[in-house]
Amino acid sequence: MARQFKVAVCGATGAVGNQMIQCLAERDFPISELRLLASERSAGKKLSFQGQEVPVQVLDENSFDGIEVALFSAGAGVSKQFAPVAAAAGAVVVDNSSAWRMDPEVPLVVPEVNPQDIAGHTTKGIIANPNCSTIQMVVALKPIHDAATIERVVVSTYQAVSGTGQKGINELKRQLEALHQGRPAEPELYVHPIAMNLFPHIDVFQDNGYTKEEMKMVLETQKIMGDDSIRVSATCVRVPVVYSHSEAVNLTTAKKLTADQVRELLAQAPGVKVVDDPAGNQYPTPLMAAGADETLVGRIREDISQERGIEMWVVADNIRKGAATNAVQIAEVLTAQYL
Repeated sequence: MARQFKVAVCGATGAVGNQMIQCLAERDFPISELRLLASERSAGKKLSFQGQEVPVQVLDENSFDGIEVALFSAGAGVSKQFAPVAAAAGAVVVDNSSAWRMDPEVPLVVPEVNPQDIAGHTTKGIIANPNCSTIQMVVALKPIHDAATIERVVVSTYQAVSGTGQKGINELKRQLEALHQGRPAEPELYVHPIAMNLFPHIDVFQDNGYTKEEMKMVLETQKIMGDDSIRVSATCVRVPVVYSHSEAVNLTTAKKLTADQVRELLAQAPGVKVVDDPAGNQYPTPLMAAGADETLVGRIREDISQERGIEMWVVADNIRKGAATNAVQIAEVLTAQYL
């Protein structure tokens, strides 16, 4: 019988934590014990896992005794405090927050791109899950970079409100109901109304004029791809969509590739599904990607403004591949090869 593992999910009652539990069940992860952890306000809740009701425990310093794999999705503050506690107790942490991503001693991993970096978990006992918008982009970039060396990426994102968690979903729904009833869409979570609107503002603005979200895409892409020479410029936009982030990606490669060559590379790439038939009105949409684990790529075409340019449209479910599924995939590689 294959070895089974004691697994904890920290932030179990949140949108991503719930999805992590679902992904563990769907992918038949080898679990001997599942420990669900959350804040005191979730004490007494029970969540379903493989037909059983599992009680939610309050996260504290003793929560990780005996745990071998800890999946974290409870925010950067909680991760900074408790990921080292979990690691000290003997667990390997897969952290979904921004807390550890740029730590040079912590691997930042997308399994389709750099699974070999998981070996670096031994330094701190922590593996970082990248930003959702970065994950789907690098899944599509990797086969192109391997074939033709990407020199520059310009990306504009169209990011769903679920990227802000359940609070973002609730804000959109509340504002849509208000507009339907003839009342103004008053913002509470965001600085502007999101219903029937969009705005190029995700996270806080930095001194260079980019937002923190945009700089995450720049720095994380270079770290995951293992190539600081890739120049990246991002504009991140919040849109009134519930699930799935979309991205318009423009690439400049060192070696000329045709659109057909890019389609062939992506069709063979792990984790990618090519949806590219403009004549049949087939291209990725947020609804098409919602609930799926693949990164969908379409509208692949040669950039008419430059010799070695490629344009493409990249869509993925930000809660699944952009967070929960990627974390579980990391844990799968970790347990199969390193524990």
